[in-house]
Amino acid sequence: MIDAHLHLDQYVRVDEQIKRWQEAGITGVVAVSTDLSSSYRTLELKQRFPSFVYAAIGFHPERPMPNAADWNEWTSLLKQARPQLAAIGEVGLPYYSAEAAAQLPRYCDLLAQIAAIAVDVSLPLVLHAVYDRAETALAIVQQAGVRHAHFHWLKANAKTVQRIIQCGYYISVTPEVCYRERDQALLSLIPLEQLLLETDGPWPFAGPFQGKPTTPLFLFDSVRTVAAHYGEESERVKTVITANTKRLYGSLSL
Repeated sequence: MIDAHLHLDQYVRVDEQIKRWQEAGITGVVAVSTDLSSSYRTLELKQRFPSFVYAAIGFHPERPMPNAADWNEWTSLLKQARPQLAAIGEVGLPYYSAEAAAQLPRYCDLLAQIAAIAVDVSLPLVLHAVYDRAETALAIVQQAGVRHAHFHWLKANAKTVQRIIQCGYYISVTPEVCYRERDQALLSLIPLEQLLLETDGPWPFAGPFQGKPTTPLFLFDSVRTVAAHYGEESERVKTVITANTKRLYGSLSL
C-alpha cells in the first residue's frame, strides 16, 4: 500500500522507520511539504529513498504566507526539481488558523498562482481545503484548468463532495474512518475508484490509535474498515486504492 499523504520530513530515525514500514508491506509514501525549508527536506528524502518517496513540495495554507524571497526561490526549486516531483503540495486555503483565515483573499490568490503553475508543469495538486473552504478551493482549481487533484482529509458538505467527484478528482480518508461516523458517511459519496488512503502522519489519532505514534501501518486498519463499507474483500480494495494512488501520482520519478 501507499500512504497518500504523509509529512515524512517530520519523522525521526527515518531509515529505521521506512525499513519497518517496507517489511510490513508499505511500498511508498506521498511525502508532502509545508514551506520552503520543508520542501528542501522532502527533496533530500526523495534522493535518499528514490524508490519509496513520492515527493510533493508546497506551502501549507495554515502557515504564514511565503515572503517574496521564499516564493521566488520555491518556484525556481520547482522548475529545477521537476523530474523528481510527483505533485505540488500541500497547498490550499486556511481554516483552522485564525490569523491565516483573516487573510483568506491573499491565500485564494496564492492558490490560483500555484494552480496555474501546476497546470504549466503538469503536476497534480495536494489540497488542504476543509469545510466551506473546499467549495472555494474547488472553484479556484477548476478555473485554473487543473486536471488532477487530491482533496486530502476532506470535510465538506455532500454537494461539494459530489462536485469534486464529478471533476474526476480524488478524495482521501484518514484512520479516523475506523471510528468516526463523519468519515464513514463520506465513503458513501466516494466511488472506490476515486478513493485514496492516508495517515497525515505524524498527526495523532484517537479511537483504537490513541497514544500510538502515527505511521503508514495504520493503513491496514483503514483498509479493513473501507472494505467492509463497500462490501468488498480487503485485498481487492488494497489493489484498487494502490492503483488509484499510482494513477494520480504516477510512477516514481527517479
